[in-house]
Amino acid sequence: MTLVAGVDSSTQSCKVVIRDLSTGATVREGRAGHPEGTEVDPQVWWLALQAAIIDAGGIEDVAAISIGGQQHGMVVLDVQGSVIRPALLWNDTRSARAATDLIAEVGAKEFAERTGSVPVASFTITKLRWFAEAEPQGAARVAAVALPHDWLTWRLRGYGPAGESTFGPVLAELVTDRSEASGTGYFDPAAGSYDPDLLGRALGLDAEAASAVILPTIMSPGESRRIDAESGTPAKGLLIACGAGDNAAAALGLGAKGGDVVVSLGTSGTVFAVTPDPVRDATGTVAGFADAAGGFLPLVATLNAARTLTAIAGLLGVDHEELGRLALEAQPGAGGLVLHPYFEGERTPNLPDAKATLSGMTLAATTRPNLARAAIEGMLCGLADGLDAVRSLGIDGRRILLIGGAAQNRAVSAIAAQVFDLPVAVPEQGEYVANGAAVQAAWALTGERPDWTVALSGEPASDHVPLIRKQYAAG
Repeated sequence: MTLVAGVDSSTQSCKVVIRDLSTGATVREGRAGHPEGTEVDPQVWWLALQAAIIDAGGIEDVAAISIGGQQHGMVVLDVQGSVIRPALLWNDTRSARAATDLIAEVGAKEFAERTGSVPVASFTITKLRWFAEAEPQGAARVAAVALPHDWLTWRLRGYGPAGESTFGPVLAELVTDRSEASGTGYFDPAAGSYDPDLLGRALGLDAEAASAVILPTIMSPGESRRIDAESGTPAKGLLIACGAGDNAAAALGLGAKGGDVVVSLGTSGTVFAVTPDPVRDATGTVAGFADAAGGFLPLVATLNAARTLTAIAGLLGVDHEELGRLALEAQPGAGGLVLHPYFEGERTPNLPDAKATLSGMTLAATTRPNLARAAIEGMLCGLADGLDAVRSLGIDGRRILLIGGAAQNRAVSAIAAQVFDLPVAVPEQGEYVANGAAVQAAWALTGERPDWTVALSGEPASDHVPLIRKQYAAG
């Protein structure tokens, strides 16, 4: 049996999935936690990756590996390969003003034309601008900029600061893929090239000086590197694929095809589709990212998804299962109760300083079941707005693939079939980002993208109720 491994280095944890190359069956898995917070020392990710590999039973019998990871995060390195400051994660909103300033300087339409997206606080370019303004001495030391999975791939290959790695700080060995690079705000996914002028604007450098900053080399789908047997890492001797951003990896793991729209309910919520053509939305609602298979991944993201349910479940003193049971006791529309779940600000719509609101409260409507249902409806309505935005750009949608831990809750999937006006299918729960990375590993090993089967755990009957979104829009 030939084995391949996929990694998901997410906000919360690192997961390793080891799969059979021929069937895609999961053979074993491992996991290690990440600390909470919106900035993290990348060394924690490296230690968690090694721990997750051990938890998975090691990778000595694995032929190839690939790393998927949280998109956008800023990892800045000096000439010695040392991390200059803790990485700012995608959900760190301190760079909101930097995003506004960059858009004012360049123009939203120009950004969309040059990069496929209009930057918001999650994008790397805005974090670099914040860094240059808030910590100029640190920013002056920047020799290379990487994203989380780029940096982990580099470390797994045996590179890193002198004394902490086998091969030392060879910054030119940083590699990435189109999907991850397209979330930076200084990469054109259609042309497949970086934009040194935009990088320079972020760091306060002219284009020539910005060109001297090392950015990861873009690897094509199926491309790989051989990890040297002397690397001193757990992956010595393996092939390593280019890796991918989390949503692009999930699309690979799901086998998403034209007509599929993926709605992911994680810490954040995302709506994305696979398309062969680039998307440019000057409003900034839809990000025109690249996918991990040579195409494009128009995407809408929200900051508040499953944690909305956690907050309301805590308020009601129940777990997620009981929250779902309560929600199904209420009628669609929750008796007029509407929750706009902007608990931590919001990315779409771009309201980084917004707060959550609960409206429509009457004595009759303010019940535990209605509040539980309003939480689920509010979470899903924000994502339904995202679906509308994606489809407004001409993207065909014929089916919703609802993923994430919350999707396995019967109430969430049933209410999704009422909120969305497309059929809803719920794939079996799985580590789809890690599975997508495993697809990349298999692709690198064989030269062909595998076609592994993805089973469904449910297909709730379509039961569209327009009232739910009408109330949400009016609230």
